[in-house]
Amino acid sequence: MFKKLQNKWKVSAGRLLLIIATFAIGGSLCGYLGRKVMGFTYVDKGIVWVILYILIVSMLWPICVILISIPLGQFTFFKKYLKNIIERMGGNSNKGSNRRENIKTPEV
Repeated sequence: MFKKLQNKWKVSAGRLLLIIATFAIGGSLCGYLGRKVMGFTYVDKGIVWVILYILIVSMLWPICVILISIPLGQFTFFKKYLKNIIERMGGNSNKGSNRRENIKTPEV
């Protein structure tokens, strides 16, 4: 599994270790901060709490990962990684079949 990621991302074994550490530390920090933020909401733990927590964690995760990537020296990797995720989600993408050049509009 690690070899597959190493080949996909074209990184050395040492750099892969730093990338995985960044994911782990960034994710843990995100969960911790998400719980702290939820403490200020005064929402009872239930379905609303879970939905709100997921939304907050989803917004915090990119920030946490970028912040952790700086001291670990992986900022350029995560900048490209997050850009790729945003493009796949439909934001600011010049790829795919929905590009203007690919959509034929009838002439009027």
